[in-house]
Amino acid sequence: MQPFKHNYPFDPCYGYSQDDLLAVGAPDGPEDFYAFWTKRYLRAMEMDPKPVIKPLGRVKKGWRTHDLSYQSTDGVKIGGWCLTPADGPVEKVLVILHGYGGRVAPDYHWEFEKTALLFPCARGIGRSPHRPISANPMWHVLHDIQNPDLYVHGGCVDDVWLGVSAALGLFPQAEGRIGLIGASFGGGIGTMALAWDRRIARAHFSVPSFGNQPLRLKLKTTGSGAAVQSMHKRKPAFVERTLGYFDAAIAARWVTVPVHFGCALFDPMVAPPGQFAIHNAVRSEKRLFTLRAGHFEYPGQGSDERAMLQEVHEFFSEV
Repeated sequence: MQPFKHNYPFDPCYGYSQDDLLAVGAPDGPEDFYAFWTKRYLRAMEMDPKPVIKPLGRVKKGWRTHDLSYQSTDGVKIGGWCLTPADGPVEKVLVILHGYGGRVAPDYHWEFEKTALLFPCARGIGRSPHRPISANPMWHVLHDIQNPDLYVHGGCVDDVWLGVSAALGLFPQAEGRIGLIGASFGGGIGTMALAWDRRIARAHFSVPSFGNQPLRLKLKTTGSGAAVQSMHKRKPAFVERTLGYFDAAIAARWVTVPVHFGCALFDPMVAPPGQFAIHNAVRSEKRLFTLRAGHFEYPGQGSDERAMLQEVHEFFSEV
């Protein structure tokens, strides 16, 4: 692929061809990686999220809009939105996660039938403010990074699991037909959640973050990744210790359901080798849509995204 013209002081392709990207592996991770996450998941499953949806009295593009709230771990209240079909029943649910830019409204472009869409905001972001967690990605990504048990990304994974519990509480008829969608931040957090939650039937992750953390620390980048790299220069030991548990490529080895990926060849914010490391580590059925770029505007972007969206709709029609 010919590189795009850009003003970054580094190569957002990082010198990798597509064949190179498809060969990127995942690190080994801590010996107690499985035990760490299993314990965390079981703790979350002990909770009743007490979900509430309140209709807002408006319909847009065939979707009826509701406010959504539920309880997550650590006393965090999660806010967001729920869309239900304007007409007809709900037979399945998709939990849709946001990127590190947050979320200010639900997405109405989805064309799923007989489906409810949940749009939770991760703790500290958007409709889920929780002091002292900052909504700024550059600070959010560092919150309690010195302690694996307290690190904010673990709480964000909890928020996804409790979001699935909330979905089943609101729509129990959808058991066995729960899907998960996440992009960038939401793709990495979503992968870590999917690895342990057998209630999720399939997932789609676009330009997923937090893959192969040792490599991610070495590749120049922008955004939240740069904040982690800066902290790593000051406190390498505790950053490396914590990130060993929060590596989406390691978690991906435990995924057992079909996953559709959208991975980019060029990305200044989420380095492509990390994205592909997550895809490559999944051992279950997987499908890949290759994007020419992520987190970057380019000619033909709209047609690429429409083509991927069509694949995603078809992929979830099989749930």
